[in-house]
Amino acid sequence: MVAHWADYSGPGYLSFIEDAQPELVQLGFYGAHFWSLVHTPAFDGYPAHFPERGLRECGLWFEEKNQQLHERGVKVVGHFNVEFLVGDPEGPDGPRGFFKFYRELWDENEMGPRPVEDPLDLLERSIDGHPISQPGYGIGGMQEYWACLRNPHWQAVLKAWVKRGIQRGLDGFIINYFYRHDCHCKYCQSAFRGYLQERHTVDELKAKFGINDLDSHRFEELVFWHDPNESTPLRREILRFSQISNKRVFDEVFHRYGRSLKPDLITAQWNHLGNFSQISGDERCLLPAELWGKEETYLWYSTGGSATFTDLEKRFLGEGTLQARYIRGAFEDKPFTLGKYESTRIRTAIAELAANGGAPMGFYTNFIDPLAREEIVRYYQFIKRHDDVYRANRPYAEVVLLFPRTRVHAEGDVEVVARFREIGTELLDTHVLFDVLPDDSAAEDKITKYQHVFRPTNANLPNPGALQHVSQFTAPYTVRVSASRPAHRDDELAIHFVNYNREEPPKTPDGRPSPGGGIQDEKPIRARGVRADLVLPAGNRVSAVDAITPEHPEPVVLEFQQDGNRVRFSMPDFLVYAVAQIRLEGNF
Repeated sequence: MVAHWADYSGPGYLSFIEDAQPELVQLGFYGAHFWSLVHTPAFDGYPAHFPERGLRECGLWFEEKNQQLHERGVKVVGHFNVEFLVGDPEGPDGPRGFFKFYRELWDENEMGPRPVEDPLDLLERSIDGHPISQPGYGIGGMQEYWACLRNPHWQAVLKAWVKRGIQRGLDGFIINYFYRHDCHCKYCQSAFRGYLQERHTVDELKAKFGINDLDSHRFEELVFWHDPNESTPLRREILRFSQISNKRVFDEVFHRYGRSLKPDLITAQWNHLGNFSQISGDERCLLPAELWGKEETYLWYSTGGSATFTDLEKRFLGEGTLQARYIRGAFEDKPFTLGKYESTRIRTAIAELAANGGAPMGFYTNFIDPLAREEIVRYYQFIKRHDDVYRANRPYAEVVLLFPRTRVHAEGDVEVVARFREIGTELLDTHVLFDVLPDDSAAEDKITKYQHVFRPTNANLPNPGALQHVSQFTAPYTVRVSASRPAHRDDELAIHFVNYNREEPPKTPDGRPSPGGGIQDEKPIRARGVRADLVLPAGNRVSAVDAITPEHPEPVVLEFQQDGNRVRFSMPDFLVYAVAQIRLEGNF
């Protein structure tokens, strides 16, 4: 897949799509960004970079572009901001942004009647009853407000926008800004009291939260994300409520309603994980396992600024490998991608997703740059050529690392998450083949297949470098190793090698690592001397081992030695990404 917020209106975009041949494109804006900004002088700036000014003019442009992409065999998913509003309710020139749209430009023939007369009735409210507002990005010199997702009238607005996007030819929506602020509107107050009443007895409310009478209790705050060091049981209960109620609105608007109009509607949430920030980040950090990704087509998780540079001297690779394995395990191996703000290390960004079961993508990649465009096309065509290696493949691992979601939910414990990161990094550095599963959904039948189980909550853990009866790889710490099996066959294993070694850009003037200024700063250094000593599934013999890389279209036949259930081989030197294809014969 590819996703771009800018430059998609240029003359070279469609030819890039024709060459790269992605299956899915995230393009265009259909939620609050569109209806707030497209009619304003700020239409062509951040965040949406609309190609045309005007509700009708830009809407028609998107319809035409969607049709052109469909003609090229691509699914089109539109960005949909669900609550972040830009505009001013009043001013010398009247309302601006969203408020002008709602009061003056809402077309009832197009979207039905306005749900309420006054758009201020749609907004989140502070404890003193005022709309929650901030200057924020300063887009077009306008203020920013937040609609309340629990407000049924706002849900009606969202449904009108969903219907309009489907009519314009979209295959689905990628939805962002699924937040809740410290909103005390009547809908939040009522919903939270109902949530507490359903979840806790009167005695539990008194003992856990000091609430003597739920109906009359005054909540001084109804927070969302917050500092884990300042967390309390009540704050986490509010955060849990916020995330559950957000998910219910998501399901109502996009799954119940959206799929009533288009049964195969693709849905995804644009969420944030960073380096596993919990309580202070991650829109699902306290969401119960049974709701985690329920009915969603794919997952998008942004790694933010935590993975856009390397610091090899400190053994920091700027990677999303551990995050990818967590999402894969938590989402039960359904499609996902990582949104890395990466316009320099384009090859590693694609390779780490390909190697770990994700949907490789170019996000913010400068396809206008001929070098970047060439590498995106090269890597995407490599994946397409070896479709049987990638499509719906299954992870092959000997060890499982459990993510401590139970402790995060029960105690708000983020120190154990830090321990999880430490163990995960050590497993990666020592080239152990491992999966990640959340501990609240890792049933016994799921983990008994693994040779070893790593629980960050257990102080007595085995040494990853001394594990017995597992595969071993000789490679520098800058190489990551993973393995997979084809979707419906057991006669092949694929071992994936991703190389993060590079000639780093000079540090910034204040001494920090630089993310670089484009693909010319990627400068990978070839990986050499990589050897594998792989444990095979019982009863299997190896018939052949080939090495493939994006840089060399033809497979290289490798010599190998099999000793019992182990096979050994050496990889040729490779630049960024290589795969060893192991052909098996025997009892499957």
